[in-house]
Amino acid sequence: MIKTGLYNWHKINSANIVSYAGYLLPVYYSSIVNEHNSVRKNAGLFDVSHMGEFFITGENAERFVQLVTINDVSKLSTGKAQYTAMCDHNGGIIDDVIVYKLNKGFMMVVNSANIKKDFEWLNSNAIGGVKLDNKSDEIGLISIQGPKSRLILQKLINTDISNLLFYHFIENIEIGGHSAMLSRTGYTGELGFEIYVSLESIELLWEKLISVGKLDGLIPAGLGCRDTLRLEMNYLLYGNDIDQKINPIEAGLEKFLRLNKSDFIGKDSIINAKKNYNNVLSAFLMIEKGIPRNGFQLLCKDQSIGHVTSGTMSPTLGKGIGLCLINKDFANIGDKLKIDIRGKLKSAMIVKPPFYKNGSLLL
Repeated sequence: MIKTGLYNWHKINSANIVSYAGYLLPVYYSSIVNEHNSVRKNAGLFDVSHMGEFFITGENAERFVQLVTINDVSKLSTGKAQYTAMCDHNGGIIDDVIVYKLNKGFMMVVNSANIKKDFEWLNSNAIGGVKLDNKSDEIGLISIQGPKSRLILQKLINTDISNLLFYHFIENIEIGGHSAMLSRTGYTGELGFEIYVSLESIELLWEKLISVGKLDGLIPAGLGCRDTLRLEMNYLLYGNDIDQKINPIEAGLEKFLRLNKSDFIGKDSIINAKKNYNNVLSAFLMIEKGIPRNGFQLLCKDQSIGHVTSGTMSPTLGKGIGLCLINKDFANIGDKLKIDIRGKLKSAMIVKPPFYKNGSLLL
């Protein structure tokens, strides 16, 4: 079990610490619903230090990132970030990642469960003129999310951050006396920021943020509401919604796919998949009362048509919601289906995501 730089703080303040991708993290401090609602209305503070950080430098760094990702990194200028994915030669998704264009080279942020696998994959496909560094164990990551996140964060920063746009970042900035990288990104659908900071500074900065944000409703938040928040926004979770058995076409990631750029790993397989695929990742809303969970089967007229990949009770909607991998013939908006919820068939409907449409994400 790996402890983040905030483990001791979590242990004192949460009785609900679990192993997540090998890291010891809190499910919640007060309750999942309370923390979820705080992020939607005010602000929440997350420890996301379990995420991995790779640094890619050298004269061929951009060429290499182009080779291993599906988006077009050449469109990035310094200070901008990009959501993308890495695929294997069959088009299967190795991981979904965020790439940051630094002053020198790139930083790639990967999912915690995939750190070892991803770094080995990158090394196995390395080209000349590229240096790869895995600094995941040296960097702490705090995420402050919610409509009041900028207001709270600004109290600890002398630089005006009101003009920092979505998926832009400041590489070197002082926050509460600590050197950090500040990114306008997140996993909640609300205005939010992610702070990359040294392990020596993370607990001090965490406590400063809680102190200055208390009057504005900021509270610490755990894994539980991180999942309900991301699902309301149709944000994918690796290992549930996507993995190496699914390609970007099936996963609905076509808007991040740039087939017109030069060759990248998996390109030919993805082009073939675009011409011939049977299943697609879709969003559904429960019509009847019930909470869908990963693995529950989908049926239409007693015919199996897919399965739930992620599901929960939405605190915002008060209804069961989820994502499913379903036969594309049954994935049209408005299509009805049945979900086998512990032996009982419950009605649901395919809907257009996201489930939550009133967030402060772009404010």
